[in-house]
Amino acid sequence: MNKGSSAASCPSSVPGDGNNSSSHNECRRVCSNCRKVLRQVLACVYGTEYSWDKVLPSEALHSLDDTQSIWHMEKKIRVSLPLTRGPSAFIPEKEVMQANSLNERMHLLVEEYSTSGRLDNITQVMSLHTQYLESFLRSQFYMLRMDGPLPLPYRHYIAIMAAARHQCSYLINMHVDEFLKTGGIPEWLNGLEYVPQRLKNLNEINKLLAHRPWLVSKEHIQKLVKTGENNWSLPELVHAVVLLAHYHALASFVFGSGINPERDLNTSNGYRLISVNNFCVCDLANDNNIENASFTSNNFGISDTLSELEALMDRMKRLQEEKEDEEASQEEMDTRFEKEKTESLLVVNEVFGDEIVSTADVSCYVEDPGFGYKDFARRGEEHLPTFRAQDYTWENHGFSLVNRLYSDIGHLLDEKFRMVYNLTYNTMATHEDVDTTMLRRALFNYVHCMFGIRYDDYDYGEVNQLLERSLKVYIKTVTCYPERTTKRMYDSYWRQFKHSEKVHVNLLLMEARMQAELLYALRAITRHLT
Repeated sequence: MNKGSSAASCPSSVPGDGNNSSSHNECRRVCSNCRKVLRQVLACVYGTEYSWDKVLPSEALHSLDDTQSIWHMEKKIRVSLPLTRGPSAFIPEKEVMQANSLNERMHLLVEEYSTSGRLDNITQVMSLHTQYLESFLRSQFYMLRMDGPLPLPYRHYIAIMAAARHQCSYLINMHVDEFLKTGGIPEWLNGLEYVPQRLKNLNEINKLLAHRPWLVSKEHIQKLVKTGENNWSLPELVHAVVLLAHYHALASFVFGSGINPERDLNTSNGYRLISVNNFCVCDLANDNNIENASFTSNNFGISDTLSELEALMDRMKRLQEEKEDEEASQEEMDTRFEKEKTESLLVVNEVFGDEIVSTADVSCYVEDPGFGYKDFARRGEEHLPTFRAQDYTWENHGFSLVNRLYSDIGHLLDEKFRMVYNLTYNTMATHEDVDTTMLRRALFNYVHCMFGIRYDDYDYGEVNQLLERSLKVYIKTVTCYPERTTKRMYDSYWRQFKHSEKVHVNLLLMEARMQAELLYALRAITRHLT
């Protein structure tokens, strides 16, 4: 995460002196990319509810000068200004708005399935793919609002806990409101020390699923369901696991798509949290210079006369011809998987190192904030056994288990996974009638590879041929360190492609991540049962 960025603050951490009618403090942070000093004005104000236009002049709302924030003491909110207009800091507003204005189906879906009752920024960006959006909203509505093992306030608090693992203040903001609207106890929003022990007991599986899901074991499940006043029933635990995986993955989409904070600050509760975006002006100008070849190197030697798009299509065609001519041996497939798994170690690490960047702003919802992603095949450490997909598949094992313990959610999740995996318009940038199956599978399987999941029938040599270096950096960041995603990373790959196609990439990454987390958790539950 950029050190110059900020996130939403827990209610208990608001600074200021309650005896003053107003006070102003100033602090400074430095953007780790461009070294620019970001000035933050902390204004402590009492007794008034502010809207955007009342807090600052309208002409200042879209200023790109300095990151600005205002603390409202009585309402305990942090107001931040998006650095761009529209639902996304990465996608031009007119592109999303134009799609939305023509999309009657989207507005019907929002009326039927939106838990907030409004067209939020996530929905607006996802509406570039309405078919998928319907599956997404239906499954999310079911897990949050329909009959299920967990009380409604628990569901939203678990969403807050999951989002906090990635400091995703956008999702925390959303579910703070929903938690209170569904009858949640306001005191819980002061942090984990104020919640029932049952919820605290989810901390371990929350952090493991978010960062190293391969470590989840049947012992973790047994500890949660053991007899006692704070135990979880298996249906409750499955509901909780689905929520955790959903919101970890959704945090990846939020950061990967540059989702801006919602503009509506009118709120009836005292815990509205509005985040400061994870961007410096240098990201918007696209000139924040990280001195690293990951963003600029070209592994494929594309000449000046041949665009990266044409080169990618040529590689797809060549791979298809090679596959038809002769299939690789199982031994060669094994070697290619191990090579790809090892090479994934080098992606991003050289940019960020192993440093775990944590902020105190959401720490009240996080236990062990220094715990983060570490590569599955970490050098110098004992290798964990690879998760062989055919030994425990979603279709043959996970689906039936989750459906048995949490009725119907399996069908909804399965529909969503299939929808995003098979979604295609048979286009690539300006080209039409293109079969993109090979590319979609490479994206999905590369995410699973980083989580130690292997498909024996897949040739991982295709990943290296189809996914350029800058795209791999983007995928690993969005999937494993989403809070560190920048606009420059988003802009650095597939420069000739449409934004809607990059949103499709983010949907694939999100669902691949969610499925990977569920496979590890459900396998552990199956082992507990057998």
